[in-house]
Amino acid sequence: MTLDFWSPVKLSLEIASVSIVIVIVLGLLMGKVMANKTFKGKAVIETILLLPLVLPPTVVGFLLIVVFGRNSPIGELIEWIFNQPIIFTWWAAVIASTIVAFPLMYQSAKTGFESVDIEIENAARVDGANGITLFMFVSIPLALKSIISGGILSFARALGEFGATLMFAGNIPGKTQTIPTAIYIAIDSGNMEMAWLWVVCMIGISFLMLLSVHSIKS
Repeated sequence: MTLDFWSPVKLSLEIASVSIVIVIVLGLLMGKVMANKTFKGKAVIETILLLPLVLPPTVVGFLLIVVFGRNSPIGELIEWIFNQPIIFTWWAAVIASTIVAFPLMYQSAKTGFESVDIEIENAARVDGANGITLFMFVSIPLALKSIISGGILSFARALGEFGATLMFAGNIPGKTQTIPTAIYIAIDSGNMEMAWLWVVCMIGISFLMLLSVHSIKS
């Protein structure tokens, strides 16, 4: 297969891989903080965390442009530090993928932590485990199935992100052109052969990921 085929595949896997590392870290932390806790404003916070899951990708892309655009305070700070805007860059694609994939990881991690027997955690505290030790060596191992499932689903979501990526990162071959955007351009230009190759590739990857989730849960 030609370089034209492999470039978006390689780029998609790289972007999704970096995104999933960020998503797992944030998802585990927020999932643990929100699990088995009741406090004023929790429903509002959870709604905000899960919002990217239901918002149209174009809305997410628009908000990312507003927040990180060259005319925003954050965008100006990034441009001042790195001497270039973040919009239409590789990192813009990572941010877009991270935002849309986070809710899946958060919800799975939170569900996993809520399933952990509180008596086991209390026993670990009695034995002298501090918060970090408890989190790393008790809570995470006991919630591991949910965490792995959430990680796989989040990776698949990051890999398939299209709308927000196209708006915020653009479609620059070799730089921000992922498989979904490459499929869109291939269809638009009438190159159905390449479009089919990428479609089959995405179906194959997604099938293997969902099969993995099923295997973990069974």
